[in-house]
Amino acid sequence: MEQGVQSSRKAVFVVTIGLMFLLFFSRLVQLQVLYQDVYGKKSEENSIRPIDRDPIRGLIFDRSGKLLVDNRPSYTVTLTPAEVHMSTIPYLANILQLDTAFIKERLKKGKQYNRFAPIKLKRDIDFRTLSIIEENREKLPGIDYQAESKRFYPTKAKGTHLFGYTKEISDQQLAEMGAEYRPGDNIGATGLEAAYEVYLRGKKGYEFITVNAKGQMLGAYNDGKNDIPVKEGDDLYLAIDEGVQALAESLLADKRGAVVAVDPSDGGVIALVSKPDYNLTVFGGVTPQEMWNQLNTDSTRPLFNRATMTRYPPGSTFKMVLAAAALQEGIINENWRIQCPGSFRFGTRVFKDHIVHGSTNVVESIQRSCNVFYYQLMLKTGFERWTHYGEEFGFGSQTGIDILEETSGLLPSKEYFDRIYGKGRWTQGYLVSLAIGQGEVGVSPLQMACYAAALGNKGYWRTPHVVEKIRDRNTGQVEEVQTETRRIELNEYIWDLIHKGMYRAVNEPGGTALTARVPGVAVAGKTGTAQNPHGKDHAWFIGFAPVDNPKIAICVLVENAGFGGVISAPIASMCIEQYLYHGLIRDRSGQVITAAKDLQLPVPQNPLQE
Repeated sequence: MEQGVQSSRKAVFVVTIGLMFLLFFSRLVQLQVLYQDVYGKKSEENSIRPIDRDPIRGLIFDRSGKLLVDNRPSYTVTLTPAEVHMSTIPYLANILQLDTAFIKERLKKGKQYNRFAPIKLKRDIDFRTLSIIEENREKLPGIDYQAESKRFYPTKAKGTHLFGYTKEISDQQLAEMGAEYRPGDNIGATGLEAAYEVYLRGKKGYEFITVNAKGQMLGAYNDGKNDIPVKEGDDLYLAIDEGVQALAESLLADKRGAVVAVDPSDGGVIALVSKPDYNLTVFGGVTPQEMWNQLNTDSTRPLFNRATMTRYPPGSTFKMVLAAAALQEGIINENWRIQCPGSFRFGTRVFKDHIVHGSTNVVESIQRSCNVFYYQLMLKTGFERWTHYGEEFGFGSQTGIDILEETSGLLPSKEYFDRIYGKGRWTQGYLVSLAIGQGEVGVSPLQMACYAAALGNKGYWRTPHVVEKIRDRNTGQVEEVQTETRRIELNEYIWDLIHKGMYRAVNEPGGTALTARVPGVAVAGKTGTAQNPHGKDHAWFIGFAPVDNPKIAICVLVENAGFGGVISAPIASMCIEQYLYHGLIRDRSGQVITAAKDLQLPVPQNPLQE
């Protein structure tokens, strides 16, 4: 009996052991065979750590190959979540002058992303901080530093709103961008840095390191044969002329406004300046919060790009739109004249002119900027035609420039007035102000520079672009930037009349833009003074040169400065001369007469107020 019980117990024991063996064996087969892909990779991650290496951001050159945006070395403190001891955080915070809560938040995000991957804690540390970290490595487990680069601007051209800046990627951007970015990476935020981010940033490289169970690095995995090399960012070659850009910035140094110059032959942007601006180098490393707050609360709005985002009435610079519409539609011809007594009465309201112009035709109306001529012409031409030709010159729409931020402006239409004022509740009197670029119409300096270019090249409207070429630094392959061109259909004689009027405005007595003259160059231009209900008027000038074969078209806007002929035209003159002569004035034989900085342009004794 006792022997049978022992045999039963032995059988139960053997069966139990067998079942346990089968269970463990089945689990082993499951892990090693069925789930090998999943758990094999996780096991490999514990033994092989990828260390990402950031690429060097692409360089930016001007049209002559001069380096505008470079890189300089910088050091960034990193933190590996799996290795950091919480007890060292206060000590680290003291070294880096950071809040402990900030470090703990970074640590938390790092653990959520990948606890074995280093995360960036503080950029652009100084040599003293670097030395302290190096000397106290034993007290700072998981803390390291790596070499990075930051932007450097080696020329006098600041290009603040043109070049733009980079900033640390946000959580939202990180979720949208995918695997190419990691927490702490920099990404283009404004200007060309943002618009051409995919080219400038390059691609990360990866160095694979063998580590033990404690996370300690043992050396390169497979002798580095599996490492992925860094692909440096592509270089940008711009249409920008460094000399004109720097000069325009200096001429607007104490003003609020913008200068935009383009090449009428292809739409390349020669200069794009907005003032006031700020120093891009403050964004090259770590931007102090107090600096960021100061820029955002500054009443002069230095972060605002006045070259592309401003929307002001263009004043008399818009008169050529109405002249083109009336001539093309056969409403007037070059011989049509009006008598200007110095004012125009419509209903009970009197619209004033600057002076008494007397008998005036279309060419003289541009030369002397006769308002009465256009008051009458608007009523003959009509709202719908005016709007149509405004659209043809690109107003009311974005230009498509490759720096991302721009306004479409406002080009009023009959439908717009019906919507704003109510159908049947506005009269023809509302159109009189539009005739001279006042009222609801709003434009940007960029739009006006494109308008000047289209006037200069007789109707070819070209998409403005800052970047001309993109060069792959690894292969040397160059990609040309493609742009669009469309034709504004006007009869040839109409372009000639407009050119004649704009040339006379700059070069003949009675012209409102005499201060835009450049010795030895046939400049054509038009001034404008836009009324401002909140202060002094805004000063405009648009022009192109040389008249017969334009190489540069330009717009200058100076806010609250008064008359365009007094303030904006001389600035345009200097920029045109800089571009065509590279800072030197020459006579017909090619001999240098004087340098741009020494040039004193004549100011009329009694300049026409326009």
